[in-house]
Amino acid sequence: MAKVNDPVTINGITLKNRLTVAPTVKFDYAGEDGKVTEKHIAHYAERANGGYGLICVEATAVTPEGRFGKNHLGLWEDAQIEGHRKIAKVCHEAGTAVILQINHTGITGNPEFGPAKGPSAVPTRDGGMSVEMSPDEIRNMQQAYIDAAKRAGDAGYDGIQLHGCHGYLINQFVSPKTNLRTDEYGKDRSLFASGIIRGIRQACGKDFLISIRTPGIEPDIENAVAVAKKYVEAGCDYLQVSHGIEGVKVVPQDEPFSDLCSLGINFRKAYDWKVPVSAVGGLLTPETVRYVIENDLIDTVDLARAALADPGFAKAVLEGKPYVKCFECKACQYGPFTNHICPAALQRKRAKQ
Repeated sequence: MAKVNDPVTINGITLKNRLTVAPTVKFDYAGEDGKVTEKHIAHYAERANGGYGLICVEATAVTPEGRFGKNHLGLWEDAQIEGHRKIAKVCHEAGTAVILQINHTGITGNPEFGPAKGPSAVPTRDGGMSVEMSPDEIRNMQQAYIDAAKRAGDAGYDGIQLHGCHGYLINQFVSPKTNLRTDEYGKDRSLFASGIIRGIRQACGKDFLISIRTPGIEPDIENAVAVAKKYVEAGCDYLQVSHGIEGVKVVPQDEPFSDLCSLGINFRKAYDWKVPVSAVGGLLTPETVRYVIENDLIDTVDLARAALADPGFAKAVLEGKPYVKCFECKACQYGPFTNHICPAALQRKRAKQ
């Protein structure tokens, strides 16, 4: 059985332990130019020094139109590389591997950036209809992901994660609710992302780590696994499982982990994967993290709120150190346009516990 502090090697890159920092967007850090700011660098440096094996940097847009809003990180042009290089550098100096999540919003796009485009014409959340992408637009979008991955490699990242969950563009191609196409992209709903994976492998080389955040159910576990198998066949090295358009949909269980976390655990059980599988969701205490790793339920864990509440949460898991607990706020205080906890406040809270 694995231990939380056991290293794991993914496509030649060795993570010093089984704990990773999940991608969580800092909505009020970037400017309209999509460039990395000193706030980003400090945020990731603090967590890299917290002892995690891997950090996945937040969702970064592959085109200007694919942003959540005007203050969203981007890597759609070479001028944005330098800032990302600084993030990669501070992570590597701490002995932490680092990858970058790349993303496009698709039909959930911000109307400030033009019409919502995706696999098919379907109702959008603002009451309108999305525009179906043409085959040429699909190929151009795949190339935008590949070009962003190349820039990530130039910036010094160990690899990238494709954001294939949470209702964004790759997820939209996978879901039968949003992909109504009758062409090749409809008959094989993995084709959009599989083509991106093959293109990244060719452009970035065999040593570049390619991960995808993929739904545990879409529309059911069998179809979700079938899609992910094609991603692995295309060259994906690492599956990080979360929810998709279908949400969670699991049978209630008497286990010390969340329904969302169970998606990754059930996903890993469903197939003899040749690549590591990670889970996310509700992993807020050292005991829960150790349980899912050391009972061989999952290969690695993605920590979001726990790592936001305390950059040093990994040391609580690995060394039994005290830590600042996540308060499980209904609206996370690290969410859009909110006041984030500063390091001094963290120290004060830690001292009180």
